[in-house]
Amino acid sequence: VQLVESGGGLVQAGGSLRLSCSVSGFTTDDYNIGWFRQAPGKGREKVSCINNVDGSTSYDHSVQGRFSISRDNANANNRVYLQLNNLKPEDTAVYYCSAAARCDYGLAYWGPWGQGTQVTVSS
Repeated sequence: VQLVESGGGLVQAGGSLRLSCSVSGFTTDDYNIGWFRQAPGKGREKVSCINNVDGSTSYDHSVQGRFSISRDNANANNRVYLQLNNLKPEDTAVYYCSAAARCDYGLAYWGPWGQGTQVTVSS
């Protein structure tokens, strides 16, 4: 069971990135997939989640309207994406994806964790 994040980078404020979470050992039909971020000196926070049953999505208020989560199960792709638009310097963090039985579960119920992908937004 493994999740691998990619797609991070350095962008200017107002720019966009698309993060990818590659899932192996299970499918995105089995568990909810969430995107989290952790900025230097801060705790890990959930920014978005996609429901495994109906594909419904949820977002933290800080990213609502700017980030968009989606999944692709076609042809055994088994990936979840996070589109980051209108990026702000405060979005700078390491971004992680993880799995849980429910989107509203606390951090302790999520796992496994990948190595994350760094997003840096310059002002």
